[in-house]
Amino acid sequence: MARLRRSFFSRGAQLVAPELIGCTLVRTINSVRQAARIIETEAYVGPHDLASHASKGRTKRTETMFGPPGYAYVYLIYGMYHMLNIVTSVEGDPQAVLLRAALPLDNWSVDLSGPGKLARAFGVTLDDRGLDMTAGDFYVIKSLRDKPNIVITPRIGIDYAGEWKHAPLRFLETP
Repeated sequence: MARLRRSFFSRGAQLVAPELIGCTLVRTINSVRQAARIIETEAYVGPHDLASHASKGRTKRTETMFGPPGYAYVYLIYGMYHMLNIVTSVEGDPQAVLLRAALPLDNWSVDLSGPGKLARAFGVTLDDRGLDMTAGDFYVIKSLRDKPNIVITPRIGIDYAGEWKHAPLRFLETP
């Protein structure tokens, strides 16, 4: 299996998000390797996307989204849940993919059924904002398995986003 390179993330979020389904998210902390198969993602496609943080402009919080692709965009919601996104597209075009759910691998017994649970299990905090996901101990590898079956739906939990709440930008692996 090959580690995903920056060129993989140098495309629009709507293209990257479904291709992350079936890939493996890997993090090594204190010599302990954790890995999980990504089974759900959501695409946030730029400042015109009213569900995206980038729709409010460039701020200290969103600065990472406006940077080069392949970096972690991490934020906190409800004061308690970290969300792990990977920046896509090109520098200056703030797009990202939210990692929503995964299946633990290698006898790792943990619930990764939501984006907050996924981030918590992988030890993601605001200190990871701007972390290069193409190098180091936290990365994604391409699966050699058959192409997964993917269902596309509207994103969830974004009722505030006007017409964008109906955009088919959520991707889920199905059996």
